[in-house]
This record gives sequence, structure tokens and C-alpha cells, in this order.
Amino acid sequence: MSSSSSDKVRASHILIKHQGSRRKASWKDPEGRIISNTTRDAAVSQLKSLRDDIVSGKSKFEDVASRYSDCSSAKRGGDLGSFGRNQMQKPFEEATYALKVGEMSDIVDTDSGVHIILRTA
Repeated sequence: MSSSSSDKVRASHILIKHQGSRRKASWKDPEGRIISNTTRDAAVSQLKSLRDDIVSGKSKFEDVASRYSDCSSAKRGGDLGSFGRNQMQKPFEEATYALKVGEMSDIVDTDSGVHIILRTA
């Protein structure tokens, strides 16, 4: 595969929002009550333990995403579809392009909250 800038990637993610998130509401917390009371540290620990469950094989990425992700992509098991450069927030884009297909990121911070990203294509 060539690595020209026109190359698209495809990824799924799990987003946990917190007090510092740009929009403090989500499909599972429309009033933002939980999000407004969640510190970044708490969001990170929750995400880390979810990631451990996925790595150990206890849970599947899609299932965790559909249950816990604060992004509307949760309804698709976290799938964001394909995207190219400059379509996502920079830290998210950089983390995704750095992954190999099938690889999962560590915790990634954006204005939206904290994420783990699974590159799928």
C-alpha cells in the first residue's frame, strides 16, 4: 500500500466524555449529569479497565463501544467509517494513522473526551 496523503483509514472508537469535554452531553446522558461530574482521571480509569477487558478477550470492542461509548457511533459498535487526513481532530487522526490495521490505541485525548481507537482498515 502506498502511503500517499489521499489514503483513507477506517476506525472504530470508544469515547468517554468528562468535565473538560467540549459538549457535556451524549446519547446515554442527554442532560450531561454524569459527564459533568466525571473528572478526566475518572474517565481515563474507566476507559483503561474497558481496554483491559478487550485486550484480555473478556469483552469485544463492539460490545463495549455500544454499551459505554459517549459517541453516537456506539450504535454501530463504535464504527466511524472511513476518513482521510484533516477530517478528525488532530490527536485522533495522528493516533489512528499510527496504528496498524487491527491494532488498538492507548488513551487518546481530544476536545471531545478520552478515546481508545481500533483501526479497522
